[in-house]
Amino acid sequence: MKLGFIGTGALTAAIVTGLKSFADNAVSVLLSPRNEEIASGLASRFEDVQVAPDNQAVLDGSDTAMLAVRPQNAHEVIPSLRFRPDHHIVSLIATLSLQEIGKLVAPAHRLTKALPMPMIALRQGATIICPPDPEIAAFFGKLGKAVEVEDAREFDALSVVTATYASYFKYLDTIHAWLRGQGVDEARGRDYIAALFKALANAPDTAPEADFVHLSQDYATRGGINEQILRELTNAGLFETFNASLDGVHKRITASQA
Repeated sequence: MKLGFIGTGALTAAIVTGLKSFADNAVSVLLSPRNEEIASGLASRFEDVQVAPDNQAVLDGSDTAMLAVRPQNAHEVIPSLRFRPDHHIVSLIATLSLQEIGKLVAPAHRLTKALPMPMIALRQGATIICPPDPEIAAFFGKLGKAVEVEDAREFDALSVVTATYASYFKYLDTIHAWLRGQGVDEARGRDYIAALFKALANAPDTAPEADFVHLSQDYATRGGINEQILRELTNAGLFETFNASLDGVHKRITASQA
């Protein structure tokens, strides 16, 4: 594979970092010069990673091209480029449908949407792929878990999950700030929280037959402190507000594709 990236931001950096963590990988990478600091940093760290003089040079030197530009810039950047019929285009732009990407990259016709997460740099997490594609699934499968999806509507729904990262860390930060207010050492509190929630993240794997509501019930011992916080947050409407936010993000993703 000769892999090129149109757009060199944090997600591109994460994919390249994860990819180049394999000692035996044979994928050459061409990077857009758009973000000079990230592009030059990756090129200096890894063999077979080069910075192209411009986006067209990325395409000319690649057989697989990943579109990693910001959604608001896509209609400005992509139409100015010349694609080949044999290009395999992998769009990392969540808010653009395959149909819209197809119009922008014609005459290229082999199209895939993929949505990796930043932790792919450590070969962790999952990447959703639509439509199923053995080559792209194998590529992202080496960098974590590849989830192939046939239905674009299901892909859009799964995409909404990626909007919850910041809120998760704000949740942990709230706990951490409370501990600091109780005089707990900052580093000790952070390490304790990180260890606890890392262990909790493994709970679905250790009980694959249990859904999330049953896991919640398992930890919410009747009359216990977990039940108290769950009850109070529920009564305050926190989870109803959260669900409404998920609906809002979904509408934003699907409306931009209408």
